[in-house]
Amino acid sequence: MSAPRERRNEVAELQRQLASAGYVADPSLAAALLLMLDLNRPLLVEGDAGVGKTEVAKALAAVRNARLIRLQCYEGLDAHAAMYEWNYQRQLLAIKEQDIFSERYLLKRPLLEAITCGEPPVLLIDEVDRADEAFEAYLLELLSDFQMSIPELGTIRATTLPLVVITSNGTRELSDALRRRCLYQYVDYPSFEKELAIVEIRAPAAAGELAQQIVQFVQSVRRMDLIKKPGIAETLDWTAALLRLGVTVLDESRAGEILETLSALIKTREDRSAFTPEVVARVAATC
Repeated sequence: MSAPRERRNEVAELQRQLASAGYVADPSLAAALLLMLDLNRPLLVEGDAGVGKTEVAKALAAVRNARLIRLQCYEGLDAHAAMYEWNYQRQLLAIKEQDIFSERYLLKRPLLEAITCGEPPVLLIDEVDRADEAFEAYLLELLSDFQMSIPELGTIRATTLPLVVITSNGTRELSDALRRRCLYQYVDYPSFEKELAIVEIRAPAAAGELAQQIVQFVQSVRRMDLIKKPGIAETLDWTAALLRLGVTVLDESRAGEILETLSALIKTREDRSAFTPEVVARVAATC
């Protein structure tokens, strides 16, 4: 078997495994994940909020039967919250000991935990663009050498190499230094076929005509001039809301019921005001 054909088979097999974990992956994403595994390089996954970036790491952990360690980034996140802290209470109790700066007094935070696990975990550094630019500098040593420098202890090297997935919503530009250390994959809003597959896997009760109508409605909504376009999570939430109300078909006659459930799909006041009964009926008529 030729190498390209063998690689295509590997990509298809990983897609199948991810689908069994509830994640529908494009061939390009599956190929990027395989490359990440082959090269032991972090994977930076970029895209709008709600397109399924976080789920990539969750599905990969399920496929690999690995522990998922998640670092949720936020403005003001510092090294101590992300990497390690000293257990000051225990240190005070042991103040007479010769060395209170040893690993027994170290509190492991997600990044240190990830490189000292007995088995390789999946490390998810989620929404890195929410953290300050200075925080990226803390990540560089970990991403390039899988090690961490602690002034009181020295360098702690990884006992096993974590599978690192970094996500970004693109709210700010990431540094070139971070990008150089990562493989890259952009995840866009799904096509009709992909989103339909997601709905049928994650909400099998809606499979069939209703699932097709739901996806067609959401795809039409995304083409509108909205502040926040609904992501896949909103599609699934809305599907659950429709099923809860016993809706089995979407058409203009069900505009009232659709309006009752839009809180699961449309998430800003300005966008919600655009969905009058007439607009909802017109969009539903195209499904």
